[in-house]
Amino acid sequence: MVDSKGWEWEKANQSPWLKPTDYCYYLANKWSELGYKKVLDLGAGLGRHSIFFAQQGFDVSAIDISDYAVNYLKEWSQRENLDIDIKLGDIMSSLPYADNSIDCIFAYHAISHTDTTGIIKLVSEIERVLKPEGEVYTSMCSKEGWEFVKAGYPKIDENTVIIKEDGPEKDVPHFFANREDILNLFNNFDIQLIRHIDYCYLNSEKSDSKYYYINGRKK
Repeated sequence: MVDSKGWEWEKANQSPWLKPTDYCYYLANKWSELGYKKVLDLGAGLGRHSIFFAQQGFDVSAIDISDYAVNYLKEWSQRENLDIDIKLGDIMSSLPYADNSIDCIFAYHAISHTDTTGIIKLVSEIERVLKPEGEVYTSMCSKEGWEFVKAGYPKIDENTVIIKEDGPEKDVPHFFANREDILNLFNNFDIQLIRHIDYCYLNSEKSDSKYYYINGRKK
């Protein structure tokens, strides 16, 4: 399995990463209606979704590999007077949570930062820590995207490239999937939704990035 490498947040334009993504509003309502309480923000980054779910009344845990991101979230949660369990750790290793202890996992643009061996291990860990009928919402890079098809980035296995563009993700591995890969990886989940999104225009610039968004419930 390839070594993990976190984002270099110091090099990033942080402003887009401080507001929660649109779909988490739906999830907060859905998970609240289902009676879920414990949310794990996996690969939390600067913590925008940890803050959001905590503000909605969930019991939130957050983990990220970046010292910078973890310290940022700790300071942010203190300013907001929110009690969030924040850990520094590599999500590609064994997750530091007990079996069947989490109601729902939110992992936005996080679990793809590994290779094929790593993603298989991580999905197994997600399944382990989720309670029966607990849910995961996550995203995965699409094999139809420019980064996989046209960029010419070096491949370390048939599904994984190393990003070489200057910026916060330079030298970070990215696993790419198609629908069949997702169904195989999450074969122990009842897949409720797979969306395939083409970001053809992003942040006022043309783009050719494609992602899958997956919502599944542990069987």
